Amino acid sequence: MALSPRIALIHALKVSMEPVHAAFSVEWPQAELVNIWDDSLPGDRAKNSDLSEEISDRIVALGRYAVSTGADAILYTCSAFGRGIERAAEELSIPVLKPNEAMFQQALAKGSRIGMVVSFQPSVASMEKEFEEEKQRIGKDGKLHTILITEAMDALRNGDVTTHNHLVAESARSLVDCDAVMLAQFSMSRAAASVRAVIKTPVLTAPQTSVAKLKQLFSVP
Repeated sequence: MALSPRIALIHALKVSMEPVHAAFSVEWPQAELVNIWDDSLPGDRAKNSDLSEEISDRIVALGRYAVSTGADAILYTCSAFGRGIERAAEELSIPVLKPNEAMFQQALAKGSRIGMVVSFQPSVASMEKEFEEEKQRIGKDGKLHTILITEAMDALRNGDVTTHNHLVAESARSLVDCDAVMLAQFSMSRAAASVRAVIKTPVLTAPQTSVAKLKQLFSVP
C-alpha cells in the first residue's frame, strides 16, 4: 500500500476539522485527506436521547459517499453516532474507524483507572457503552470515570479557545489518580497541552491516536 492513501474524514462539527488535520500534518502528512461535513447532524442528534434510525441511515450514507470519492479508509470525527458508524463499518468495503476506538485501546493499555472529559452531552452514553464493549473485546479490566463540561464546547463554538482549554484543564484536575485521561471530542485536543500542564497522568486525544491506528492499518512506519 502506498504511503499516501485517501482518508475520508466525516465531520458533524466544524470545530473537529482543525485538530484532526493538525494531527495528520504532524504524524502522517503524506495521507490525502477528504473532508465530508454535515452541520445539521449535531442539532438533530441533540433532539433525541437515543440515536434514531434516520440519523444512523444518514451516517451510513455519508460513508457510502466517501467510498464513491475513492477513499481508502474512513475516520468519523464525532462520537455521538456510534451505532450508525458500526453499521457503516459492517456495510462498507473499506476500513472504517470510530472516533475513539484507538484512544480507548491506548488508554486500557496504560491501566484500569481511566478518566474521560466530555464536552458534547449526546456523546456520553454512546462513548461509555463503546468503552465497555472495547474493554470486553480486548479482555481488559477498566473502570471509566466521566466528567461532562458542556461549557467548554459552548466556549469553543463561540471562538473562545482560551476559555475552552482552561475549562477542560480544570475539569481534568480531579482525574489525577487515573492511569490515563482521555479528551473525548476531537475538538478537545486543543486543550491537551493545558491539561498536561496541570496533571502528570498520560493524556490521550482522539486525533493523534486515530492517526496512529490508521498508519498501523496501512502498514506505514
